[in-house]
Amino acid sequence: MRNTAIAGAAMMLLTAIIAWAAGEAKMKVASSAFKDGGDIPSKFSCDGANTSPPLQISEVPAGAKTLVLIVDDPDAPSGLFTHCMVWNLSPQTSTIAEGSAPGGVHGTNDFGKSGYGGPCPPSGAHRYYFRVFALDRKLDLANGAKRSQLEAAIKGHVIAQGELMGRYSRKK
Repeated sequence: MRNTAIAGAAMMLLTAIIAWAAGEAKMKVASSAFKDGGDIPSKFSCDGANTSPPLQISEVPAGAKTLVLIVDDPDAPSGLFTHCMVWNLSPQTSTIAEGSAPGGVHGTNDFGKSGYGGPCPPSGAHRYYFRVFALDRKLDLANGAKRSQLEAAIKGHVIAQGELMGRYSRKK
């Protein structure tokens, strides 16, 4: 009986190690402003104050050297639209306050600016993903870099990720 329990525990540990090594470890990303899959309040959009929502990040793996935050809209008419990119966030980051510019290096979003640009869909309801990636190294990427440069830099270095999805549609 004891050997069976030890073998079972060893198998669970091995499965967790394999998942982590394959980059499949999951982090949690949440917000006190909206639930996963819920509606994003208008104050976080172009119809309101256009400030970033508060985020909570948990279950960051111990081996993480840095975090990356990407906010995007896959439903934009022109394809994937990036609303915010920040990298080299401390792996100890557990909260990003409402309306704050998190410490780290900021990229250029698809509005052509640095920082957060809130939901502003031209029509219908769109999905907005707040994705956090834990990396095994810090990035040597300049302030203002584009999404393609960030994606190339993180390739092969993601050890865990998590996401929060919210929906927004404009009230006309």
